[in-house]
Amino acid sequence: MSDNNLFDVIVIGSGMTGGWAAKEFTEKGFKTLVLERGRNVEHLKDYPTTNMQPWEFEHRGEIPNKIKEANPIASKTYVFREDAAHFVVKDNEHPYVQEKPFDWIRGYQVGGKSLLWARQTQRWSEFDFEGPKRDGFAVDWPIRYADLAPWYSHVEKFVGISGNKDGLANLPDGEFLPALDMSCIENHFKGVIEKNYKDRNVIYARCAHLTKPNQIHLDQGRGQCQNRNLCQRGCPFGGYFCSNSSTLPWAQKTNNLTLRPHSVVHSIIYDDKKEKVTGVRVIDAITKKTYDYFAKVVFLNAAALNSNLILLNSTSNRFPNGLGNDHGVLGKYVAFHNYRARASATFEGLLDSTTDGRSMTSAYLPRFRNLHKQETDFLRGYALTFGGGRGNKTNTDGFGTELKDQLANKELGPWYVGAQMMGETIPKETNYLKLDPNQKDEWGMPLLSIHIDYDDNDDKMVKDFTEQITEMFTKAGYTNIKTSDSKQAPGLDIHEMGGCRMGHDPKTSMLNKWNQLHTCNNVFVTDGSSMTSTSTQNPSLTYMALTARAVNYAVEQLKKGEI
Repeated sequence: MSDNNLFDVIVIGSGMTGGWAAKEFTEKGFKTLVLERGRNVEHLKDYPTTNMQPWEFEHRGEIPNKIKEANPIASKTYVFREDAAHFVVKDNEHPYVQEKPFDWIRGYQVGGKSLLWARQTQRWSEFDFEGPKRDGFAVDWPIRYADLAPWYSHVEKFVGISGNKDGLANLPDGEFLPALDMSCIENHFKGVIEKNYKDRNVIYARCAHLTKPNQIHLDQGRGQCQNRNLCQRGCPFGGYFCSNSSTLPWAQKTNNLTLRPHSVVHSIIYDDKKEKVTGVRVIDAITKKTYDYFAKVVFLNAAALNSNLILLNSTSNRFPNGLGNDHGVLGKYVAFHNYRARASATFEGLLDSTTDGRSMTSAYLPRFRNLHKQETDFLRGYALTFGGGRGNKTNTDGFGTELKDQLANKELGPWYVGAQMMGETIPKETNYLKLDPNQKDEWGMPLLSIHIDYDDNDDKMVKDFTEQITEMFTKAGYTNIKTSDSKQAPGLDIHEMGGCRMGHDPKTSMLNKWNQLHTCNNVFVTDGSSMTSTSTQNPSLTYMALTARAVNYAVEQLKKGEI
């Protein structure tokens, strides 16, 4: 052991939560090593497409069929286009076993998927944290909204969240920058819904964009969002939040951060004699050499499925089935968001208006089903996004000059509108992850085997969404209403959660109320794998708040000598 491999804290992962762990620990004076399995990506320097015009792309943004055919999973995600595919893991770069169809979308680089996320940021409510206990599924969350509320505020102030004070119990307000305007079609839908339904509200969807930066954002070197809507390329203005433009540079300024890319974490090292974790074993992604790094505390933030993989692969005499896995809970009760259902329609009104420019977000209808009582034949509920615009009507009849003139004189068509469901799924023991006993990746680690699927509750929720959105669209005067169920495999929501869930009882959960392993108090897990249930809200804000809260607790325990 030398000074080169000895730190106060090791953080595994540099994305949404890893960046926050690094920021919080380095700010407090702790020498922190951040391990990232992918390549280095530096803000500004490594955004090769950020200022390219459409005609500068060889294929005008499209991915050639040859590449799509080689990447049947990665090519399903909306960011796998010519401008951002370099930030998405290709299918052959880290294979996995699908016991059930699952589209695992990953970003292996410094910053992880924080470069690619959809930037929607909603707080969870008391309805979400009390849900499992009230509704009799999963296990009880060991925390409630009041425990996390100050940490939501802490994160929101630093990240920069655009939103309105909506005063909704099912979607608590936060620390907001000014909201952008909703479009006229969104305001029309809002008016119709709130006139016809007492329990439904259409709001501006809160998003992590600097609409009016505060000093804390300028101190990070970030600037105002330019509404380019090219965020997945990496933003040269730092207008939206990502680790690369915000938390990691902030940590770097403290001189307490060591960042090591190309570091595939093999396992977390448990010392049977000392009865605690002492460090992390790493395989260099390029040389395949193995290195050990040591620290007092380890924060696991590799994203939900990879964090489960690392824990399952971290075996010892004390933990032969994976670190902290005394009762076989690890890797089980994985859940996600149900994105299968959609709806579209047209509207012949508001013909004196259209939209101009680019919108960074949409309208949002928070969950309204089963909030105060069980009122349907399925558990929990769903939120939905809503948006619309006007396309051009083009007459393509004729030839030569006549055709050219007609193509040049475009007329606006009717409004098109669309909505998408984001449903809560129920964590089940039958939705699990395990290590494949025979197949290994190029670093000699077992492949992750995934057994995750929908159930009858999800199907009933899709049916209810279809009925309710049809009713709402009809009341709004929309026509040509079409609904669909994509039947897409789990995974494309990119909101996988669980496998290392929080709870009160070590026999039924992996983590306590501080995101600390029940059976190993110097290991914390604060990414999506720690979630006990999924709610209907986008989860990243909650991950970040949990991380900041856990770091604060870990620092207190370190100072007391309890860790």
